[in-house]
Amino acid sequence: MSVRWQCRALKLCRGSWYYKAKPMDERNLEVMDLIDRQYLDTPFYGRPKMTAYLRRLGHLINPKRVGRLMRLMGLRGIMPRLNSSKPNPKHPIYPYLLRDLEVTKANQVWAADITYVRLKRGFMYLVAVIDIYSRKILSWQLSNTLDTEFCVESLKDALKEAKPEIFNTDQGSQFTSYAFTDVLKEHAIKISMDGKGRALDNVFMERFWRSLKYESLYLRQFETVSDMRRTIKQYVAFYNTQRVHQSLNYKTPEEVYSGKIATNLIDLIGCGYVENPSGLLTYPQPLLRS
Repeated sequence: MSVRWQCRALKLCRGSWYYKAKPMDERNLEVMDLIDRQYLDTPFYGRPKMTAYLRRLGHLINPKRVGRLMRLMGLRGIMPRLNSSKPNPKHPIYPYLLRDLEVTKANQVWAADITYVRLKRGFMYLVAVIDIYSRKILSWQLSNTLDTEFCVESLKDALKEAKPEIFNTDQGSQFTSYAFTDVLKEHAIKISMDGKGRALDNVFMERFWRSLKYESLYLRQFETVSDMRRTIKQYVAFYNTQRVHQSLNYKTPEEVYSGKIATNLIDLIGCGYVENPSGLLTYPQPLLRS
């Protein structure tokens, strides 16, 4: 059967059959990296201010290009707006349940978010699930597309450990999809979604993204996805079990989450976070600048 008839049978455009994906332009990757770094410091920068910032650095770039790159990265300026997110119109939107709610225990409220991470010749998307009370990262997944599947996989991984009372997300199409919300319903978890003017509800995930990128990912350039995945795994283990938080009275997320103070390396080994113990608690060596 000819390609023409095969495409007709599958209702597939012949142009997409012959299309060969081109690698991302190196200049676009450079600009995206600058946008990502600046966004961590000024998440309220939308397309106009981000364009002005790049021009002040000497980049001759127009707002349309900046807007396109920010959409590709899944970034938008944080501010109250009439239409604060772009959910799929076919997906239901759930009410916001965190208004005036005091979070007093672990597994009371979980949240999830997606961010952009840079490879040497491309980029990936990273989703993570966090326990709001303890700041513990419960699961994460990498994907080269902004699809729903990697978000669902991360949710299922987190649910292997425990179950929250409330799960809060933004109104992105990945989180409003039936594939994602059906998993929450199967476990009798209340679904909460950020509404207009709730820009600060995701502050704990934003703080984790900032820590992950400045303390680990920005210190090196990744050749492959496997290198990036290994580094993220090491950092999440460090973040959960060794990195103390001032807001947690200088305890680690794992200590607050479990209610147990890890006083020595044996406790961490028992939690399954240390694979190669070698004495005192130290920052994982592969994360240090070579």
